[in-house]
Amino acid sequence: MTQRRVIVALLALTAATVLADSAVVTLALPQILRELGGSVAGVAWVLIAFNLVLAVVAVPAAWLLARRAPGPGTVLGIAVFAGASVACASASGLGVLIAARCAQAGGGAVALVGCLELLVAVTDERRGVRLWTVSGVVGTAAGPMLGGLLTEAFSWQSIFIVQVPLTLVAIPAALMAGRTQPHAECVGFAPRSTGLRPAIAPNVALALLSAALTAALFLLVLLLVEGWRTEPATAAVTVSVIPVAAFLAPWIARAAGAGPQSENIAGCLLVAGGLCGLALLAGTDAVATLAPQALIGLGLGLTVDSLTGQALHERLPRAHHGAGTITARHAGVVLGLALLTPIITVDLRDAQLPAQEAMTAAVLDAPLPGTTKIALAQQLGDRLLAERGRVPDLHPAFAALHSPADQQPAAAALETKLDEQLDRAALRAFRHSFLAAAGLAALALVPLLATRRRAA
Repeated sequence: MTQRRVIVALLALTAATVLADSAVVTLALPQILRELGGSVAGVAWVLIAFNLVLAVVAVPAAWLLARRAPGPGTVLGIAVFAGASVACASASGLGVLIAARCAQAGGGAVALVGCLELLVAVTDERRGVRLWTVSGVVGTAAGPMLGGLLTEAFSWQSIFIVQVPLTLVAIPAALMAGRTQPHAECVGFAPRSTGLRPAIAPNVALALLSAALTAALFLLVLLLVEGWRTEPATAAVTVSVIPVAAFLAPWIARAAGAGPQSENIAGCLLVAGGLCGLALLAGTDAVATLAPQALIGLGLGLTVDSLTGQALHERLPRAHHGAGTITARHAGVVLGLALLTPIITVDLRDAQLPAQEAMTAAVLDAPLPGTTKIALAQQLGDRLLAERGRVPDLHPAFAALHSPADQQPAAAALETKLDEQLDRAALRAFRHSFLAAAGLAALALVPLLATRRRAA
């Protein structure tokens, strides 16, 4: 492998690592909640803070980099990102972790816009933009899966520890790439403008799609882990369908001979269709989510790559427009969390009473002695109170029952029946959120179709 290829690979890996971080903690949030305390809403800020700061800092970071050589600026961003990752891993409280996530996002924003310019400098305009875009797509889609596997194998801290060497090895690459082309010739940072305005339609569509994809990358994981009590490693493998499909999508599009606008429209429809599929699932098995996830992954691979390319095509200064796409995407994630979290919170609360009534009826109908039913009802009531606002784990209530051997088959059958009822209640509680997210994906068609009509 030549030195140039190594530099390109390391810069692309850095871009993918920073963007994977926008969702990498999703599967680790329950463990973070248990270890650091706080509320569910507070822990959600571990995810929200990163995306919010990345969206806010990207444009000013590009403005600053436009006045500096890209190599040193990118190195500074990578160093801040790596240092903040160490702070995240060693955080002893939720407030410290959220503050470290903000610093991490600030460094990541600088590193991202810098990597865009350096990738173009060591390759060419078309390949550099495409590598940066694809790295972002793969990183974003693979984040939850990688985070889940690391959390299950080691701990939530390992998510941040792994990022340190992954990004630090890119520092020499950034310095060498910065010397590849003199600063004045690095057109993206040159102090001149072509007069081209930002590409509004692709960026608006990116923001709406990112808001919709939040449901796939955040709510689906929440349903699997918190709703259906799936182990983080199993959930991580389950959601790996999305990055795999996203990776295959460009090849499928090229084989079909589709143009960029057709890819965008088809991608929006696939994401919306996949989210509707999740909302209307007939079963409560993780396997049932695979086909809708495949649709979402194909849509993700078709749209984000193509829309980012359109937003950057022949627009200078490149760093400014790249920062605009970063802002659009992560503002969309924050918008999605802000819109969908209240919906799922209300639906989970509303689902509690019907679930409790169904559980009570099932306990009363169970072929168990009255004294056992009373003891079990008390245990189940305690579990519901202890985990108010979340889908309860009923197994501790049955484990504390200590029923005679002849009653254990009936108790086991009752536990299975109650778990199935809770799984169905959790799926119903997530339904409106998935449908709302599908609406956001469909709404992304509006700017695309308007642009298509003007072009015609």
